Amino acid sequence: MANIALVDDDKNILASVSMLLEQEGYHVRTFTDGASALTALSATPPDLAILDIKMPRMDGLELLRRLRQGADLPVIFLTSKDEEIDELMGLNAGADDYIRKPFSQRLLLERVKAVLRRAEGHKAGAPGPEGKKEALTRGKLALDPQRHECTWDGRPVRLTVTEFLILQALAQRPGFVKSRDSLMDAAYDDQVYVDDRTIDSHIKRLRKKFKQVDDNFESIETLYGVGYRYRET
Repeated sequence: MANIALVDDDKNILASVSMLLEQEGYHVRTFTDGASALTALSATPPDLAILDIKMPRMDGLELLRRLRQGADLPVIFLTSKDEEIDELMGLNAGADDYIRKPFSQRLLLERVKAVLRRAEGHKAGAPGPEGKKEALTRGKLALDPQRHECTWDGRPVRLTVTEFLILQALAQRPGFVKSRDSLMDAAYDDQVYVDDRTIDSHIKRLRKKFKQVDDNFESIETLYGVGYRYRET
C-alpha cells in the first residue's frame, strides 16, 4: 500500500486521520510542522502528502514549494473553514486537491484514493479514452504521459499530475472547446466532487508555468461561459 505523509499542527487531526488511513492499509508518517517534515520527506518522498496550510515554523505552501524542487509528489491541502483564499492559494501553488476543515473522514478517504489512483495510472501510462497513453505533440508542446514529461519548444515544464491530465485533455483536440465538466472528468474520478473554481485555478497555474518559459504563451484560450480550448501554434 501507499506511503502517506500527514503534516498538521493539530494533534487531534493527526491521531484521527492517521488511524483512519492505517485501517485502510496505508503506511502513515505524521509531522506537526512543515520544517520537521521537510527534512524527512526530502530524504524519503511519500506517495502522497496531506498538508495543512497554516502551520508554525513553515506553512504548507512553503513546504510544498520546497518538496516540489526534488519530486513531483501528489499533494492534498487541508484548508481553513470558509476561507476561500486558502483554497485558491493551495491550488495556485500546485496542489492536486484540497479539503475544507472540518471534513468528513469518508470524504478524505475518497479523495486520497482518487489522487493515488490518478498518480499510479499516470506513472504506469495506463491507457484511457482518446489514446491518453501515447506521446502527444501539438506545435511547440510535447507531452509524454509514460514519462510524465512536458516540454514547450524543447524546454521542460514541470506539471503536477492533475495539471498534466487537464492539459492533455485540451491538447488532444486543438480548436475544440472543453467544458469545465469534461476537464473535471479527465482529471478527477467521477465520485469526487470538485467545483468550477478548481478547474479555473489549475488553468491559471498552467498558464503561469508556461509563461515562465515563454512570455508569449497564449495557447490555452478561455471561452467565457463555455470552457477552454487549446490553440496550436
